[in-house]
Amino acid sequence: MNNSFIPGLQLNGRFYHEIVRSLLDRAFPGLPHSAALIGYGSDVLGYDTTLSADHNWGPRLQIFLAPIDHARYGNEIDQWLRRHLPHTFLGYPVNFGEPQPDDNGVQQVNVNQESGEVQHRLEITTLPTYVGRYLGLDPTAELDALDWLTLSEQRLLEITAGEVYHDGLAELMPLRAKFAYYPHDVWLYRMAAQWVRISQEQAFMGRCGDVGDELGSRLVAARLVRDLMRLAFLLERCYAPYSKWLGTAFVRLPCGPTLAPLLNQVLDSHPWQARQEPLCAAYLILAEMHNALGIAERVEPQITDYFNRPYKVFFADALIAATQRQITDPQLRALPPNVGGVDQWVDSTDVTTEPYLMRKLRNFYS
Repeated sequence: MNNSFIPGLQLNGRFYHEIVRSLLDRAFPGLPHSAALIGYGSDVLGYDTTLSADHNWGPRLQIFLAPIDHARYGNEIDQWLRRHLPHTFLGYPVNFGEPQPDDNGVQQVNVNQESGEVQHRLEITTLPTYVGRYLGLDPTAELDALDWLTLSEQRLLEITAGEVYHDGLAELMPLRAKFAYYPHDVWLYRMAAQWVRISQEQAFMGRCGDVGDELGSRLVAARLVRDLMRLAFLLERCYAPYSKWLGTAFVRLPCGPTLAPLLNQVLDSHPWQARQEPLCAAYLILAEMHNALGIAERVEPQITDYFNRPYKVFFADALIAATQRQITDPQLRALPPNVGGVDQWVDSTDVTTEPYLMRKLRNFYS
């Protein structure tokens, strides 16, 4: 194993251009294809480290063919690559072990095999097949608002992150542009719903602490921090990753260096009264970011008591209403205003990573 770590996106760019492309040109000259590293994995998001190399990491990428060419050449290309790929590239094994059926098909590199066929991790597929499996829809279909609400934010991030190394089919770049971010009205709808989530729990942090429930108060504070972070991604028009990379990605947002110290202070402070000040500061910053978007009339952000109780909150009702008034899509206007996308109210990984289940939840909005 190479002791000098090469990030996966860089490693696989070189793997494609120095090895894979020449093998394809040699055996299948002129065959149109596209090549990329997209989809799952810390390497796709650019967050991989040496620790990532223990499973499902290494020289790997997707090779996309036209459906007619895949039917004709797909298996032949796979066999050619098995026979002619090197067993290592830049010190990293190209050969992987068998998928482990009791561990979600995880594959570890095979560092011992130095001869024979290579069990590679080049996925030879078509764009319709890949997107159908990954997002649960036809990549060429026109999407309506409900389609967008039933797409996982993590999956949208993964399909638009990574790198395209070659787009000979002229399909990958248009696909990534199509899913680059939510349509305007869907964005507004999700932002309004995110503010509602925050508004519904603001006072609970203090109320729990007031009755001596410090654990409950900390739990609510942590939930508020998470929801504020996800709101920041919406305001910055960036897809938010799942929990493992949420903090890493958050601090890289333009607003991250300003907000991160406040949110860390919320989580570190005791008792509950000490958490109020940084929370309120974060509310005001995010409200001003919302105003700065110019998507609706300005709403002056103010921190007030929660009715006659000593809990400081930001009443976001006017900001939420102003945002909702800008939504013109009839499907969205017909929906309950405070629900948002599926992954704003479903927190199960087994649902949000399963396109079939996400698509079935479209019926929830009917």
